[in-house]
Amino acid sequence: MLYSVDIGKYVNKIPHEKEFKAWMKKLSDKDYVAIVNELNSRINGNDIHTSSWIPGNNWTGTVFEPIYNACDKNAEAAGLFFGLILFDLMIKRDDVWGFGRYEKNGKEIKGMTYFLLKNIP
Repeated sequence: MLYSVDIGKYVNKIPHEKEFKAWMKKLSDKDYVAIVNELNSRINGNDIHTSSWIPGNNWTGTVFEPIYNACDKNAEAAGLFFGLILFDLMIKRDDVWGFGRYEKNGKEIKGMTYFLLKNIP
């Protein structure tokens, strides 16, 4: 589950839903399952994750490459689609995660940061 600490409410809807649905139509079920399984394996066991740091810079030959292809090889769109897949996954998880946008060394982090909530609201 996903909880917005900023507004004090659970989130159950992804942003940019129209784009998300359009890109999902271009992604096979097999590829989607592989992406979700990889994301869950990376999420499990760690308390903090930043979306833009998860897939790395080069997706060639990884489970994330089909995201890039589904976005007609547009890197910016692929980044947004990846973030939406992760956001949707976090909503569907059984554990509760907070999220927000933060800075590191005075610079805004491009991706969304998720953190496991131990004191569940």
